[in-house]
Amino acid sequence: MRLVDPARLGRGLDVFCQIRLKSQSRTQRAAFEAFIEAQENVVECYSISGDWDYLLHVVAEDVADYERVLMHGILDHEVIASSSSIFVLRRVKHQTAIPV
Repeated sequence: MRLVDPARLGRGLDVFCQIRLKSQSRTQRAAFEAFIEAQENVVECYSISGDWDYLLHVVAEDVADYERVLMHGILDHEVIASSSSIFVLRRVKHQTAIPV
């Protein structure tokens, strides 16, 4: 694996997608997480606290590409109750190194 500029690969749109599951059962969480592992446009997935269950970082070509990924991919999974999308206007800071 290498770190690259997503825009140079035609994936210049960053979207954070909040996901709420229909149920918090272990089976549904496991099914959703296995499904997300296979989604190439989802570059990060976090199980989170609060009103939402998961936070996804999705990279896409443009809004139309994101709509395809969301509507014909992510939201097709049977355990998802709802979602909310946050479109990134500009990346202010991105760091992969961890200070020691």
